[in-house]
Amino acid sequence: MAEAGAGDGAQAASADGPAKGSKRVSAGESAKGAKGAEGVSSGAPGKGAKAEGGSANGGAAEGASGSEGEPEKKASRAGRNLPAAIGVGLLLGAAIIVSLVTVRFLFIGVIAAAIAVGTFEFSGVLRRVADTKVALIPVLVGGQAMIWLAWPFGREGALTAFVLTVLACLLWRLPGGAKGYVRDVSASVFAAAYLPLFGAFAAMLVPPDDGVGRVLTFLIAVVASDTGGYIAGVLGGKHPMAPTISPKKSWEGFAGSMIAGIVAGVLTISLMLDGQAWQGVIFGAAIVLTATLGDLVESLIKRDLGIKDMGTLLPGHGGIMDRLDSLLPSAVVSWLLLSAFVPA
Repeated sequence: MAEAGAGDGAQAASADGPAKGSKRVSAGESAKGAKGAEGVSSGAPGKGAKAEGGSANGGAAEGASGSEGEPEKKASRAGRNLPAAIGVGLLLGAAIIVSLVTVRFLFIGVIAAAIAVGTFEFSGVLRRVADTKVALIPVLVGGQAMIWLAWPFGREGALTAFVLTVLACLLWRLPGGAKGYVRDVSASVFAAAYLPLFGAFAAMLVPPDDGVGRVLTFLIAVVASDTGGYIAGVLGGKHPMAPTISPKKSWEGFAGSMIAGIVAGVLTISLMLDGQAWQGVIFGAAIVLTATLGDLVESLIKRDLGIKDMGTLLPGHGGIMDRLDSLLPSAVVSWLLLSAFVPA
């Protein structure tokens, strides 16, 4: 976690370091021959060096001065476009609320659409960056089958669709020959499990009579964890939690996530599902753990691939995959705990 110091000329630090190929030219040197350089400053990273966001972020500044004579651009301590992020978050939240309060099964359609877009993003990144080909058609079709079959048939429907998707991926890749076969099939199976199979557990929260309360309990806990960690990390994050994976995550941010998540769990389970307060404590703590794990896993994937975001669809957030990271594993744990605490 790095912060821009006032005495350092607002020098910025990136979670992943300056972009590859970035060139530096001192203020006194001629710019001749340096055309095409991405950053021109006296030691600041070039354009394109970005800060990586997260739910337990500490403060950071993004980008310093460009070329000589350009006005210095100041970024918020959040390390991202906060107004855009809030606006997009409100729009997404409104879409979910409308689907739940009108015809709650529309929420399954929201899940299915998000998983499809996330699958496109993930497969595209692997193809461009790692030269790995996900069996896109089988994963897309099989992924939709997992989500929609989870509605009437529950776990059996989702798991059956997953197994058939794996078989389809094995067959789909056969014409490509032996070179890269294990790599491509492994990526396809990982994509099918990480996105639609996990997403199917969110779909399974909807069918019970109190499905709206179950979905809101799940979503509110995840949002509370992300928001609590984000605020605590920005305001007081000083001790890195996983410096080699996500340098901006701090233990102070994790503590903020835990407090907010437990409070949200107690309130939602008690008020929406007629559960017990102790169940809310366990539920909130478990969701904070899985949401944090989801953030760290995706951060590790992105570091391995050498990228900042999975996509650019959502201003201030990145791609759909960058919003699903904490939701996907939390959906599995939410379904398991709510099924045990408040059986349908």
